[in-house]
Formats: sequence, C-alpha cells, structure tokens
Amino acid sequence: MENGIKNKVIAITGASSGIGEAIAIQFAQQGAKVVLGARRLDRLKALAEKIIQAGGEASYIITDVKKRGDLQNLVKLACDRYGKLDVMINNAGISHLSLIDKLQVEDWEEMIDVNLKGTLYGIAAALPVFRQQGSGHIINIISTSGLRIVPLQGVYAGTKNAVRTITEALRQEAGPNLRVTGISPGFVQTELADHMKDENIRAAIKQKAAQIAISPNDIAAAVSYAINQPANVDVGDMVIRPTAQD
Repeated sequence: MENGIKNKVIAITGASSGIGEAIAIQFAQQGAKVVLGARRLDRLKALAEKIIQAGGEASYIITDVKKRGDLQNLVKLACDRYGKLDVMINNAGISHLSLIDKLQVEDWEEMIDVNLKGTLYGIAAALPVFRQQGSGHIINIISTSGLRIVPLQGVYAGTKNAVRTITEALRQEAGPNLRVTGISPGFVQTELADHMKDENIRAAIKQKAAQIAISPNDIAAAVSYAINQPANVDVGDMVIRPTAQD
C-alpha cells in the first residue's frame, strides 16, 4: 500500500458532522475517494455534493453502526465503486454522561452498541477485504476519556477503553501488511454534547468546550499524519488534546 492520501479509498463512519465531516472534506481535497457513512441521509447527501462541487470524489450510504449489515454495505460500496478499500475510519460515537447510581441502563446499552460494537462491526467488515488485498489501515477514533478516569464518564470511558484495548490487540495481530491506529481526541468542537440528556451536564460540557475545545480539523490532521507515514510505519496510538485541557 502506497503512503499518502491521494487516490486512497477511505471509508468513514459518523461522517455527517464533526470529526467525520472534517476528515471527509480534508481528505477529498487531498485527492482521496471518500465513502461516507452516517444515519442522516440529508447531511450525507449535502456533504457529498459539497465535496463533488469542489472537485473531489465522494460516495455515501446510510450507515447505522449498530447494524452489522450497514457496515458491510459501506465497505461493499467502496469496493464496488472504486475496486478497493484502503482505510477504514471507525469514527461514529455517542456519549451519555451520568452517575452510575442513576442506572441509565438504556444509555449504557446505546454506548456499548455504538462505541464498542459499532467499531467491532467496522473492523469485521474491513478486515476480510484488507486480508485479500494484502494491505489496509484501520483507524479507530477513541477518546481521552479513559486515560483519566473521572465521575460521570464511567460507562462512556469503559466503552472507549475497550476500543483502546481491541485496537492495540489488533495492531499486534495484524502482521506486516496491515496498519492499525488509535486516535484519542480530547475536547473538540462537535455535536457530541448535544446528545447528552442531562441538561446541566450538557450545559457544563458545552461551556468548557467553548473555552478550550480544538477544531475537528485538528483531529483530521492527526488522522492524515497517520495515513501519510510510509507503508511499513504504523502509528499505533495518538492523543490529541487542547493545550489547556487538564
């Protein structure tokens, strides 16, 4: 697999906003063929049209990472349209913050389904293609949650630490022809806080993010760095956070 972004076929989950959208736009500008997956069809269509109008290449398909078949269809779209898949970026994620005592079990289950199982489904969809090609790069977007354990984030951090463990295990198992990277963003200006149900927690997170958060473009640049390394160089783990974040 050649290094560099140009002409790479790159599938992205959670592509309709935030980090996923920034990755898609940046990589299309660098000559990649981006294959976009997310649940919101209107946002996907608008993003693909924006990329194409700017001279880039983009395809899209509705992708709910809680459904294994949707991830298989995303990878199939890449292979059918472009004949290969070079990079799978498991970016989709959701955060519900609460005290464990609150027993928000449905929220726990959703985070497990999206953050953990969704990533595993993406890996399961891409790996057979990569093995057949003899090349490929899996990039999992994780979080700084879990690197520092704090109240309210127990289950969320647990799902992210599970992904961290799986990413490192896969890196060791992958062999010399596949690359595996985990990228852990800190505070980033995204819509993640919008999904938090507790109004006070949501307001506090948004206030802190407004003060210190970095841009999704900064995370996209980190992903680009990992992909741009020589084919025999594996960037295993990256932590990208604001300088002001404790």
